[in-house]
Amino acid sequence: MRLLIVDEEPGVVKVVRAAFRAQEPGWEVLAASNGPEALEMIDRQRPDLVLLDVSLPGMDGFSILRELRRFSDVSVIMLTVCDDEISKVSGLELGADDYVTKPFGYLELVARARAVLRRAEGLPLAHEEPFVCGDMRVDFSARQVTVGGRPVALTNTEYRLLYHLVRNAGRPMSHESLLARVWGHEYIDEINYIKVYISRLRAKIEPDPQHPQYILTEYGFGYSFRAP
Repeated sequence: MRLLIVDEEPGVVKVVRAAFRAQEPGWEVLAASNGPEALEMIDRQRPDLVLLDVSLPGMDGFSILRELRRFSDVSVIMLTVCDDEISKVSGLELGADDYVTKPFGYLELVARARAVLRRAEGLPLAHEEPFVCGDMRVDFSARQVTVGGRPVALTNTEYRLLYHLVRNAGRPMSHESLLARVWGHEYIDEINYIKVYISRLRAKIEPDPQHPQYILTEYGFGYSFRAP
């Protein structure tokens, strides 16, 4: 595995590098201190995971993330001193995979990195009958989703979420259950993650995302997928 740390503070880079080398000695750890350097390294070095600080001089972390999503789907964990909901949602909507608030425990950071990379591996192919509901079809054996015969490109996390929803079609699933199954038990309080990813899924599969007919909101509880 190859990890890129993007942070202007040499002390943070040093300690994060030491933590990952101690916990994951087989990982290669790279570092960048600003946006242009980070984007060049992502393009050239092809890291498996990026730890991206939000507060960088010149080009901030959100701008870097917006730019890198034009050419890369590399997994990204945002690092920030802000613990407000707006900042977290902004990062997730731009394509971040996770969010860690400074100061953080380095063992927690390593654990989050492992969890993000596990999700990036995707679900194994399942030899089951395709799921069909209206114009939407999920082929589990090919891990392919189509709407009206047109393929829909989903990230690994989006597919995991859709997979668990359609496998339980017609049955409401709580926020906590979906978070545990898709992200892991340590994420069961991160309701923002579910909200953002449900919104992203609806934008890709619903004819009218503002009036969804597939992914239904169970108010005060969670979500359900329409029964075929």
